[in-house]
Amino acid sequence: MLTRIDLRSSPGQGAIDRDLLPRAELDVEAALERVRPICEDVRHRGTAALIDYAQRFDGVTIERTRVPAEALERALAELDPAVRAALEESIARARLVHREQRRTDTAVRVVPGGTVTERWVPVERVGLYVPGGKAAYGSSVVMNVVPAQEAGVGSLVVASPPQRAPGNEWGEGLPHPTILAACALLGVTEVHAAGGAQAVAMLAHGTAECAPVKLVTGPGNVYVTAAKRLLKGIVGIDAEAGPTEIAVLADASADPRLIAADLISQAEHDVLAAAVLITPSAELADAVDAELGPQVAAAKHHERISEALTGRQSGIVLVRDLDHGLAVSDAYAAEHLEIHTEDAAAVAARVRNAGAVFVGPHAPVSLGDYCAGSNHVLPTGGCACHSSGLSVQSFLRGIHVVDYDRQALAEVAHHVVALAEAEDLPAHGTAVKARFESGKAGPGA
Repeated sequence: MLTRIDLRSSPGQGAIDRDLLPRAELDVEAALERVRPICEDVRHRGTAALIDYAQRFDGVTIERTRVPAEALERALAELDPAVRAALEESIARARLVHREQRRTDTAVRVVPGGTVTERWVPVERVGLYVPGGKAAYGSSVVMNVVPAQEAGVGSLVVASPPQRAPGNEWGEGLPHPTILAACALLGVTEVHAAGGAQAVAMLAHGTAECAPVKLVTGPGNVYVTAAKRLLKGIVGIDAEAGPTEIAVLADASADPRLIAADLISQAEHDVLAAAVLITPSAELADAVDAELGPQVAAAKHHERISEALTGRQSGIVLVRDLDHGLAVSDAYAAEHLEIHTEDAAAVAARVRNAGAVFVGPHAPVSLGDYCAGSNHVLPTGGCACHSSGLSVQSFLRGIHVVDYDRQALAEVAHHVVALAEAEDLPAHGTAVKARFESGKAGPGA
């Protein structure tokens, strides 16, 4: 089922050619031209534009975007007890992990009378986007809200697409009830029924119902990604998320049944989802392929899964050995990387590029999606080689506070003047020398 890419005979030295590896195509630039007029329309017409787009794109009629408080309360009251218990456990574990990420202010005494303090200040207001579409991502509410709350963000707003009946029988035009229930569990009171590029525009520009935010986080489709790129600068963004990815680095000791199940679990998300096995074992590759057939056939979303697994973004990459496999894995820089090898922890410790690493047969990506305590909003499309997943740090800003007295400035003034003149910025030096003029002795006077 999976396409094979044989790199065993590739040169032993040098960088891996990333163009040889499976990857989904995501044309954000083309989508930009489609979302630009939508974002401009929301900027000018506000809620009226959002109402029109809800009808056009979501097929629902709404009168306002703000979800009433009673709808949040009802969603929580009617939530399946098993789902509620699972969400509560997910929240508790995420809080344990993210609470430890909070930065503390640091004050450095550079010289007597001169200190530099780094203060960590939370973003004032944040918009958290939760996708709709093929699934109800209550877990994405947890993954966005918990780190923001632990960072100390004072004002949170969640946006999620309005749903049509019968998929949302009790609330035509509201976000999915599981999403609303998750918001209620987390104490989020401001939720808007808005999806796609128009939701990002609402968060960035604001409307009569929704004050503008300073930062937008959360994954979405290509149009959400394009809107984030378009509006970056007006509003901060976490990342440009693409289709989900799983890579599995495995040797002959791995269980092909588990690997097949894990590849399928990510392929279930979307027809563009990427599922990649990297292995030096042709026998394991054959065994995984043999497992995929019956497991895909038995899956509820087998058509979607089959399309994802047979797409150009998925495949089996054959490598010479584990060292070569690690080099390929780092070049691919997967959103999720599973390690199924002997001494998996030691292999995982050598990984340089991945959004999240899952060690051994008992740490599947599904665990990270819901209840590991880690965050599942992760870099895709190879961005893990330079970017991190969502964390408390995503919602904090470091501010340097410089506090020097007269003597501390006097001791370094001549260096400041020398550098300012070397850069042909003499007024910079003058600003320092001015502190020691008017008859007062001092450097440069």
